[in-house]
Amino acid sequence: MESLIFFYFASIIVVTATLVVALRNPIYSVLSLLVMFFHVAGLYVTLHAEFLAAIQIIVYAGAILVLYLFVVMLLNVKRELRLHRQSFVALFLGVTLLTEAVLLVLQSKGPVFPAPAAVESAGAVTGNTELIGQVLFSTYLFPFEVASLILLVAMVGAVILSKKGLLDQKS
Repeated sequence: MESLIFFYFASIIVVTATLVVALRNPIYSVLSLLVMFFHVAGLYVTLHAEFLAAIQIIVYAGAILVLYLFVVMLLNVKRELRLHRQSFVALFLGVTLLTEAVLLVLQSKGPVFPAPAAVESAGAVTGNTELIGQVLFSTYLFPFEVASLILLVAMVGAVILSKKGLLDQKS
């Protein structure tokens, strides 16, 4: 039964990820991305990572998807129906990667171990959220802070790039 649920989520993720790239209308691509995010969250639930599933829905399906829609609407992307020279290279690379992925799946037959739902430490039961918080703010504190600074710099850069004439000198 678990394999059936996994293959359902995996197949929907693959189909919707392909639709994100293949659809010509950017709004339909974003909607396919939304379906993909919800199914990735479903995979997290099957792995007993409920906190990651909630974060997946809140952050990606909520904030990041709204950002994508905002950029798509702001840019007003025009459709182009020409076939570029790069299309053939992209098609070749895509078929090659798909073939490698299928071969890897056919060759791998390793055991799958279920994730523990909770860990007992010093007599108290600690859940997923507490474990993630402890590891994030102890072992991975420096990379967490570096990632937040990189996101801050990217946000400031996006604001500067969106302001037309901000860096132009007026004489």
